[in-house]
Amino acid sequence: MALSETENGCSGGEVGDSDVIVKTCVLGGFAESDETRALISSLPEVHRDMVTSEPATQRFLVIMNRYQEQPHLLDPHLEWMLNMILNFVRSESSPPSLVHLGFKFLYIICKVRGYKIFMQLFPHEVADVQPVLDLLTRQDPKDSETWETRYMLLLWLSMTCLIPFDLSRLDGHLESGGGKAREPIMDQILAIAKSYLVVRGSSRNAASVLVSKFMTRPDVKQKHLADFLDWSLTTISQTNDQLLRDIVVLDGALQSLAKVFKHGKRDDLLQYAPTVLQCLEQKHLSESSEAMLRKLGVKLIQRLGLNFLKPRLATWRYQRGSRSLAANLAMSQSTTATSAVTSGLESQEQEEDYDIPEEVETVIEHLLVGLKDKETIVRWSAAKGIGRVTGRLPKDLADEVVGSVMDCFSFQETDNAWHGGCLALAELGRRGLLLPSRLTDVVPLIIKSLTYEEKRGACSVGSNVRDAACYVCWSFARAYEPKELEPFVNQIASALLITAVFDRNVNCRRAASAAFQENVGRQGTFPHGIDILTAADYYAVGNLSNCYLNISVYIASFPEYTKAMIDHLISMKINHWHSVIRELATKALHNLTPQAPDYMATTVLSQLLPMAVGIDLHGRHGAILACAEITHALYKLGLQTNRTVVDMISSECVDALKNIHQMVIRFCLLCRGFGGELMRPAMCGLIEKLSLSKMPFKNEPVIAGWQWLIDDTIKTLHLISSGAKDGIIAAVVSALSALCEEYYQAQAGQADSQIQDVLVSQYIEGLQSPQMLIRSGSALALGCLPRFMIHSKLKQIFEGLQQMCTVSQKEGSFTEARRDAVKAIAQVCTKAGVCANGSPDSALCSENVADVYGTLLQSMNDYTKDSRGDVGAWVREAAATSLMDVTVLVASSAPEILSPDLVKCMMCCLAQQAAEKIDRYRAHAGNIFLHLLHSTEPAVPHIPHREELLSIFPVETTTSLNWNAPSEAFQHITQLLRLPHYQYHTLLGLTVSVGGITESTVHFSSQSLFDYLKGIQNNCAALLQFGDTLLSIFRDNLRNDRVVIPFLNMLNQMLANSCFEIFTTQENHQFCVDLLALCKESKKSKDISKLRACVAVFCGLIQFQGEVRKKVLSQLLMLLCHPFPMIRKTTASQMYEMLLTYDDVIDPVVLDDVMTLLSDANWLSDMETVRANRNQICDWLGVPRPQIVGKVTI
Repeated sequence: MALSETENGCSGGEVGDSDVIVKTCVLGGFAESDETRALISSLPEVHRDMVTSEPATQRFLVIMNRYQEQPHLLDPHLEWMLNMILNFVRSESSPPSLVHLGFKFLYIICKVRGYKIFMQLFPHEVADVQPVLDLLTRQDPKDSETWETRYMLLLWLSMTCLIPFDLSRLDGHLESGGGKAREPIMDQILAIAKSYLVVRGSSRNAASVLVSKFMTRPDVKQKHLADFLDWSLTTISQTNDQLLRDIVVLDGALQSLAKVFKHGKRDDLLQYAPTVLQCLEQKHLSESSEAMLRKLGVKLIQRLGLNFLKPRLATWRYQRGSRSLAANLAMSQSTTATSAVTSGLESQEQEEDYDIPEEVETVIEHLLVGLKDKETIVRWSAAKGIGRVTGRLPKDLADEVVGSVMDCFSFQETDNAWHGGCLALAELGRRGLLLPSRLTDVVPLIIKSLTYEEKRGACSVGSNVRDAACYVCWSFARAYEPKELEPFVNQIASALLITAVFDRNVNCRRAASAAFQENVGRQGTFPHGIDILTAADYYAVGNLSNCYLNISVYIASFPEYTKAMIDHLISMKINHWHSVIRELATKALHNLTPQAPDYMATTVLSQLLPMAVGIDLHGRHGAILACAEITHALYKLGLQTNRTVVDMISSECVDALKNIHQMVIRFCLLCRGFGGELMRPAMCGLIEKLSLSKMPFKNEPVIAGWQWLIDDTIKTLHLISSGAKDGIIAAVVSALSALCEEYYQAQAGQADSQIQDVLVSQYIEGLQSPQMLIRSGSALALGCLPRFMIHSKLKQIFEGLQQMCTVSQKEGSFTEARRDAVKAIAQVCTKAGVCANGSPDSALCSENVADVYGTLLQSMNDYTKDSRGDVGAWVREAAATSLMDVTVLVASSAPEILSPDLVKCMMCCLAQQAAEKIDRYRAHAGNIFLHLLHSTEPAVPHIPHREELLSIFPVETTTSLNWNAPSEAFQHITQLLRLPHYQYHTLLGLTVSVGGITESTVHFSSQSLFDYLKGIQNNCAALLQFGDTLLSIFRDNLRNDRVVIPFLNMLNQMLANSCFEIFTTQENHQFCVDLLALCKESKKSKDISKLRACVAVFCGLIQFQGEVRKKVLSQLLMLLCHPFPMIRKTTASQMYEMLLTYDDVIDPVVLDDVMTLLSDANWLSDMETVRANRNQICDWLGVPRPQIVGKVTI
């Protein structure tokens, strides 16, 4: 329902669309008037060519579409736009293309403003009839390009039919030039109308408008009305609604009849109405598969019903008075006097009763069937028909219709019937036909409709019913005086607020909010209406979580609504089919508990506990979570009054809470399958909340049962579907932590040694499981143990986690488990605390800090890949976070155990990650780098080049620098290249960015790198140091394709941009010699992309002087005979481009011959031919021919 939005001129939408809505609402006038005038004036220039006409049409369409929500703003401008376009249309010199373009513009305006308003502006003088008729006659009904022309001409002809003269007077001389009699205008119009009623497209709709105007003329109805009705009924009876062609014809006939019976006089049409109704009954349109035909059938039947009844207003209807708020407030005594006179006249008219035709019963029966149709458009049309027909019935018969409508609200009916019933009640109420005496029967039905929901398979239906019920409440607010609705105010207000806050569908929440607002404004009797509206307005209810967790708490603070909201959550939402709704409902109950603690403790828990062990899976899941949340909320309330949970709830409830897990486990067959995916996290949530609530279960068997459930869940994680495992692991970890904290302390701060040994050994053993999820669960379980459980076991725990990280990283497996182990290391260190001279078995100290950092730094270099991509990034992200947590912890407690080497390695690894290609992980590492750099409490010691880093990254960059944006990140990170400690790792990170494949990353990273290199071009020492670092990276990663391939691509870009020009002036520069040697090693690869990158680098190395050049040429010539044909072809192409770029490489005498052979030879042919061509080039260049080395057999 969008009624409140419509009145404000706004359209509905999600919260994110609010800016668009505001812009739409603030339109104050037709701002594009001048541009529109220019566009229309340009039609004679642009119509000839599609290239020019299409942009003009699109621009005009964009301008007009802005006013779809406020079309009335166009009204002052419609006339001059219409006249300008009609001037082109009427001109005899206008070519057809200009006429068609003009009508296309007219259609765009008509579409926005609506044909009923716009068609009234067409000129309709006598002189316009024949030109319009002639123009329409010349049109081709089958031309799909010019349908707008035919549509607008039919509307124009409809207006010309309103001239007050007999059309026969326009015929004049019926003899044409050839002596043949010309067809009368009346016959021409009728023929055109009939011809367009059977065509596809919008022209059929306009033709039905033409028929309605034409056939209701006094002169036409005498001559042609009966024949037209006969033609229409024949068409209807002879068509087959299963054939596409017949459906179109049937549609046109039904449309025209509906409009004729709408606009025609009752006295003229009443004699034909029974025949038409009989034809429709025989056609059985309600059984058609076409929704539009069923809708038109309902529309026609209601018009027939209105013809059977005299056109009068029901004198018995309920009249509230003026519907305007301002008018109601300004009512005077004169209004009262006028009402008295009016009521006297109505009572007199009421006495004039008359017999109701039998056909009316048939009409109402068809309309009631239409209320249950499966399509909304049919139900909506039927509802309006019920309202219209009922308004002309006597009071007793109208009351029977209301009773029949109320029969739709049976639980034996489908959601379609409920929806149709709501629409009909809204129409009846809006028209004053639902008398206040019926409200006692109707309001309960509406209350049920506001929460109507039927489960169908994996989802539910009923949102349309709830939306329509909100519309009913909205219409009642406008229809009845406050005194009439006063007995039902609390029911309606509570139901609307429950829908506005707790409905799953955003449209229903907003509709309920709008209906509540309307009732507050119109009725003025809704409790705390203004206060609630400020919190639950149209935009606030757009966010589901906000509704359940915040708005509901505010509304429940008013006692009139508290219990109704709680009861709704218990009865409708705890067992909802959607798990998100169930979980939000339980959290809402937690938040609502302080509003009614006694009711929760005595009544609600008693209702929930049987559901928690019931047969319904969804109900059981929601009830267990709700019991947990309510118990915890009661515990927090008890802290304020020094009461325990046991003091607040009965002993029976305590025993029931204790026994839930046994009943559930027995019922669920150990919680396997889909039931397990729901019940395991629910039971873990119950364990957590009961432990946090300090339930007196210590040393009781239930604790062992809870622990078994947690352990079994960890052991069976691999049986859980991938979508549910993360939630289950999180629930298990939270439950275990709370359980240990409350029940496994022998004394305060001291663990039960037996339980401690069992759990720690069990979870360390789980780290070696062949199942990845068991490893993950065991690692996280170790990480969540309280400090007293870790005490004296830290060394054992850390060794297990370290071993899993190290071994699995080498194997390239168990990536997710490795990530969780890295997280667990930081959690364990945080729980254990830091003591510089402490025992390595109880705290992080000088003896084990290096091992902890070593494991985390090793994880920072995890680049494992599988079919999912760079999964090692998960480990690197977790390692970066863990490094930050551990470093802050150590720096705050014992900074002396942080050695400069550890800090240097950590900062260098973070700098490397901050220079890499994946935006998310670059941003994560960059933010941690800045956090550690600018941390003051505590300050991280021994950060290399701290002052230079602070100048590169001022404190404001912690919030202003967007690391996700390559344009911002790389211009900062490349400045670390001038800091010796960071140069290697930063350049290593930049390598994969500059040599990558993502265009934006490559562009901005290479641009920043080349800017740095340009700055050191004249600094030989700095460039030499950079070159050495470059060679070190190449040398260290020679067998690592992840680095080498992007490295070669980056090196190619550097050589192409002459970044080492200062080295090219020296013969046999050592940088080039070393680089060539390393490239020769890479050339041995069988990776196509790596070989291509090598070819490009060899071609770039040709710019160096001396013997190096000959060696480079020798390598290229060997690649011309590479076993891979693609590499041979690539090498020849690259060499050709190289010779074009560096024309001093070879003797000019042979240059043309070499280039010709490189370009013309077929390097994909057999090796003998290729080798002969290659040897010819060797001879021209004076390079020794490469010799084939035979394999040595031993």
